[in-house]
Amino acid sequence: MQAPRAIVFDLDGTLIDSRGDIVAAANHALVRSGRDALLAATITKLVGDGARTLLARASRLDEASTSALDALVDHYTEYYCAHPLDFTRWVEGALEALEEIRARGDVKIALCTNKPRRITQAVIDGLDANRYFDATWAGGDSPDKKPSPGPLRVLGKLLGLSPSEFVMVGDGPQDVLAGRAAGCRTVGVVSHFLGSTRLLEARPDIVLESMAELPSVVRRWCDATARLAAHRDP
Repeated sequence: MQAPRAIVFDLDGTLIDSRGDIVAAANHALVRSGRDALLAATITKLVGDGARTLLARASRLDEASTSALDALVDHYTEYYCAHPLDFTRWVEGALEALEEIRARGDVKIALCTNKPRRITQAVIDGLDANRYFDATWAGGDSPDKKPSPGPLRVLGKLLGLSPSEFVMVGDGPQDVLAGRAAGCRTVGVVSHFLGSTRLLEARPDIVLESMAELPSVVRRWCDATARLAAHRDP
């Protein structure tokens, strides 16, 4: 297998612990629409498939309920963009992993998140993290979303690479399923959002308990493949 040429990261639960801000924005939207706020643990379990799906589940509205759900999404987005980092922090080991992988110089780094583009950009700007990513796909950038392989194919075009050269890193089944469908190697990272059950059911190539473990995996895959290629040279 060829050496990875890009590491693609999910955002929520993988790189950042954003539970507090997601809960605050979701409950703001629910209350503004005349609904009851929900427990943080309830909302957290609904995360991963984008804001519209999150709010449809939280409000028990059908995603086709255009006007009512549109209003919820608008309230959520406006509040979240105004409060992108009230509670959000880097996941332990995530920033160090980005720094170490960036320092290698032989692999690109991309972001692939179902989080809406406006909110994603507000969070990334606030964290001063734009410098880490060579390309970003966020919710709404194209019609489909993870677990479809479409977002990874878009990133392939942006980076000038085949998704088969990617490693997809995420904490949710949608990350692993998107990566597998696109032909990527997949790394599952156990997070506080979903735990391990659904992640393991998606069958990632490798499962990590911490983002701190990722640089050694990348190093092993890149260096082992390079040694194999060198051994085969005449």
